Amino acid sequence: MALANRFRSGISFFKNISISDSVSSARSNPHGASLFPALRSYATASAQSTANVKVPIALVGENGNFASWLYIAAVKMNSLEKIESDLSEMIEAMKTAPTFAQFTKDPSVPRATRLAAIRDACDQAKFAEPTKNFLSLLAENGKLKNLDAIVKKFMQLTNAHRGDIKVLVTTVMPLPPAEEKELRETLQEIIGEGKKVTVEQKIDPSIYGGLIVEFQQKVLDMSIRTRAQQMERLLREPVDFTNL
Repeated sequence: MALANRFRSGISFFKNISISDSVSSARSNPHGASLFPALRSYATASAQSTANVKVPIALVGENGNFASWLYIAAVKMNSLEKIESDLSEMIEAMKTAPTFAQFTKDPSVPRATRLAAIRDACDQAKFAEPTKNFLSLLAENGKLKNLDAIVKKFMQLTNAHRGDIKVLVTTVMPLPPAEEKELRETLQEIIGEGKKVTVEQKIDPSIYGGLIVEFQQKVLDMSIRTRAQQMERLLREPVDFTNL
């Protein structure tokens, strides 16, 4: 029960963490705002038609905005699973063909050449038209270099759509099976029924001990490194002897 007790001790910290319920591209991405009218047009023909489609979790930043608008479009077109499959295939292809991956990210490649290559690759892979259109949009605007990050954000949304919650747990060494099970059960209590919790472990000796838990844009840092930093800041603060 030691791990669960340590985790529960930080729950009050979680309650103070909140994220916005809306996605605002104008505020979070002022430099890329000109691109979003095209993305909105791709997502839906009218603002009114998207009113009944909401992202399951709010994402921030340019990549989060791309993923959110793609999710809205996919839901409206009933193509969520196909687009998810297509994008996963594209990411794998870029991993196994580094020359092609470098080509898509090279800023010196003319826009028309990059766009033609992407559309040809989509045709050969028999990607759905929405996937092809979205990748073409990224190619036209020089955003293919962000594809991996965008897809990761998009997968967060599709997992949340299915009720799957991916939790990243950072520790100095792998958790024993019993402690991992205990942690998963504790997370399940916090997140609630109807959700499937998947724990992914990350090893980072630099945190010295304890653990860091991340899910749904929330971070619960109970590492020894962070506690030591907090203690150091406390010790560096000047002492007010007038109140002693």
